Amino acid sequence: MPPSKLTESLAAPQRDVPIAAIADAISKLRFGAVVLTVHDGKLVQMDVTERQRFS
Repeated sequence: MPPSKLTESLAAPQRDVPIAAIADAISKLRFGAVVLTVHDGKLVQMDVTERQRFS
């Protein structure tokens, strides 16, 4: 059964939240890594590792 307009409108903001969180983490990161964990095709966790460099 194809999704209804109501289902699509409710699902869109839920997809935007992880994308916004990932973009925010990347924009704040100077050196480091962002690791995404996926279970059954769904994003379940984001780990951000920041490295500080001294020279």
